[in-house]
Amino acid sequence: MSVSLVLIIVMAVLFACGVYAMLERSLTRVLIGFLLLGNATNLLLLIVMGQPGVAPFFGDAESFEEMSDPLPQALTLTAIVITFAVSAFLLALIYRSWQLGQADTVSDDEADLEVRERGTADEDTMDDETEIEDTDDDATTDFVGTDTAPITILGARDFAGLRDDAPVDRPSRDDRTDRGGTRDGGDDA
Repeated sequence: MSVSLVLIIVMAVLFACGVYAMLERSLTRVLIGFLLLGNATNLLLLIVMGQPGVAPFFGDAESFEEMSDPLPQALTLTAIVITFAVSAFLLALIYRSWQLGQADTVSDDEADLEVRERGTADEDTMDDETEIEDTDDDATTDFVGTDTAPITILGARDFAGLRDDAPVDRPSRDDRTDRGGTRDGGDDA
């Protein structure tokens, strides 16, 4: 099996250009990068498929070596559908972004600016807090007793107007008193 070197180079260039375009702030460039990645994936699956052969139907080929592999073809169809769906979603995002702000670029929000301005001292403090939490995990647990549990199960004994006729997983009183099976189809005969 000899794969064309040109196909491999084109596939690598499409992957590289797609990743580079997806790292941009413009949603249109992200869409173009995603389309390039989708086409590169289809080309990769075409390369993996190998030499073309006879359709893999029963009785069409003399041996298995003459048949083409149907799995890469099915994966290619799946990749096409996924690329189409994500592209439609990105187009909807681009359209909505253009409607709201007359631009399709993603700007920094307050959380991004806060992370960028945070210094190394703040990060060291956060690391120290994480270490303390990791050591405390083995020593304490939440809601050990029923007195401290956040959920209280109420019954008819707690409120007179409350009905306790919901189905339960435990056996009823009749089943507990009749463990031998004499009343409900036991072997009395």
